[in-house]
Amino acid sequence: MGKAEIKLEPSGERMIVDGYQSSVQDYVIYLLHLATYEYARQFVSEMNVLDYGCGSGYGAGIISSQARSIVAVDVDEEAIYFAKNHYEANNIEFKRIDPAQGLPFTDDQFDTVLSFQVFEHVQDTAAYLSEIRRVLRPGGKLVLVTPDRSTRLLPFQKPWNRWHLKEYDREGLRSELSRHFSQVEMLGMTARKDMINVEIRRCTKIKWLTLPFTLPIVPENLRIAALNAIHRVRGRGAGHGGELREYPYKIDDVVISADASPSVNLIAIAS
Repeated sequence: MGKAEIKLEPSGERMIVDGYQSSVQDYVIYLLHLATYEYARQFVSEMNVLDYGCGSGYGAGIISSQARSIVAVDVDEEAIYFAKNHYEANNIEFKRIDPAQGLPFTDDQFDTVLSFQVFEHVQDTAAYLSEIRRVLRPGGKLVLVTPDRSTRLLPFQKPWNRWHLKEYDREGLRSELSRHFSQVEMLGMTARKDMINVEIRRCTKIKWLTLPFTLPIVPENLRIAALNAIHRVRGRGAGHGGELREYPYKIDDVVISADASPSVNLIAIAS
């Protein structure tokens, strides 16, 4: 099967580059994702890197020119197949992993582990972080990115994203990571005002739309069923392609800093 014949269905949880440029909301999400990997370049130069949750593989492709080697893993077999056929490089190995098993790597194997937009999906965060700590060499770094609930959710609210188990604020994420790493630096991600307002408006609309099903008193199975129904009513959502358009935003408009506000993603650097 040639590259042109390989089709990976986009979703709100799996970014396909060509599928996120048909609306301004999608395009802002796309730039935030790209900016994350651009930021990661400084942590991967001449390093052995684990991209833990690589999705379609676009991020491994971005950093491949800096890294010594990259092992890019995901639980989705179709995503790995797509990645192998679109982002293949001499220093990248794409590999499907079993989420029920530990990482299939030796202790102290990697200089850097990247975990981008994965932690919010993890049920057993202690096991997840312990495995990352195990495969990191002494002095290695984990760069972890996850949504910032402080701008996406009301203080009491469960995630309106039906795939997210838990979203974190700055101190909550720091607390989780500090149980496994002695040093944790916390940053936020924002952008120029008109650009970040696109994402803030999108999140604000959804967080009110999904009440009361995202209240903490609502059983989890009911929350998921209701969110699935809302998703069907609203349509297929982000990442489903369409006519490509041009928008007045670029990667350089994204800002990552300790005092980023309003922050839509948290960036943790742990060692």
